[in-house]
Amino acid sequence: MNAITRRTFLEKGASAGVVGAVAVGSARSPVLGANERIGIGLIGTGSRAGSHLQSITWLKSKGANLEITALNDVYRPRMQKMAEGLANARQYPDYQELLADRNVDVVCISTPDHLHGYQTIDAIKAGKDVYCEKPVTHWRQFDLIKQLNRVVNTSDRVFQLGTQGMSDAAWSQMKQMVQKGMIGKPIHVECGYFRVGDWGERGMPIDDPNAKPGSDLNWDAFLGDSPKRAFDVSRFFRWRMYEDYAGGPVTDLYPHSLTPVISILDLGMPATVVATGGKFRYEEREVPDTFNLLIDYAEGLTVAVLGTQGNTFCNPDKQGRGAESRVPVMRGWEGTLTVCGKEIVYIPLEAKDKEERFPIERDQNQVDHWQNFLDCCRSRKRETFSGVDLAYRTQTPLIMGMWAFKNGKVAKFDTQKERIVV
Repeated sequence: MNAITRRTFLEKGASAGVVGAVAVGSARSPVLGANERIGIGLIGTGSRAGSHLQSITWLKSKGANLEITALNDVYRPRMQKMAEGLANARQYPDYQELLADRNVDVVCISTPDHLHGYQTIDAIKAGKDVYCEKPVTHWRQFDLIKQLNRVVNTSDRVFQLGTQGMSDAAWSQMKQMVQKGMIGKPIHVECGYFRVGDWGERGMPIDDPNAKPGSDLNWDAFLGDSPKRAFDVSRFFRWRMYEDYAGGPVTDLYPHSLTPVISILDLGMPATVVATGGKFRYEEREVPDTFNLLIDYAEGLTVAVLGTQGNTFCNPDKQGRGAESRVPVMRGWEGTLTVCGKEIVYIPLEAKDKEERFPIERDQNQVDHWQNFLDCCRSRKRETFSGVDLAYRTQTPLIMGMWAFKNGKVAKFDTQKERIVV
């Protein structure tokens, strides 16, 4: 199921080791001063990278000493377009060349899902701090996420996953409430994501219908460890539609919904996961457009993650934390916690007790997510809003859900051997 052969994994690991040996020796001081410039390298220069560039530019406008010093993309025209407004950014067709650049202190990885894990490991070994887009790995790559988790935790590097919703203070406030016993023992959680979008021509336009592999387009680098296929312009530009590179809602969207739940309840690995869904609206794609999973934990708790890309309505009050994300409803033996607009709502189990509401201290904001990451890069505290341990505990049940769905079976987690059994 992992689709990572031992040979492929060792080859990737060997290349990472070479990059690390080159880059660490040429890197600047591993500790950045409070006012020292942070050089940022962008691995991937598509739409998500453009959003990150906006956040970085805003922080610079407020006095942050930051600079985009390097760009990488397997598609040269895309990289060149982003470079037009970045006079000091070197352009590298190979991301390993970017990692060897001593003017790059941190990297932002905004590439297709199946490349995230390898690029993160290589960057950490090269002595760079990493901001990586979600999901942390592709749904095939459970062995790789275990490797990534170990590499980050045995390094001194900072890691932030791009689940920018974790900058929302609602989740840290709710975590404190649960820890204080406000809802008693948690027993059931609902969350999810509802969006309209086929990831086809409207969602991921084809930049150039006549694009071909060559000096401007590295098809082999794009494929990575995915199945070797002849070049296809749709697969390259609209990769979220295909199982080789994405997973549909369960990995494209549910990291945003499930990460706060895992954090609030401090959940470990699940016991079992089941999933249903399919292509109920968009036939052109390979990945499901509708996906529902139930995650059971040994502690006696079920988490239901529900959603579709066929309809966007999710919050009856129309004031959810993000227009498309269904806010968690956390039920415990003594009461329920949820969010309504800009307030956390506590609903007691006993009718005689009164409902309570608490103002949320801060909304989510990608700029705040970046600021948290950069603050950790300077302080070396490594306590980011969305760290590697949280990413591992979140991505594992999502991977299990995809494996269960594809096999029509229940996925179980073997805690002693740290493996998924289907």
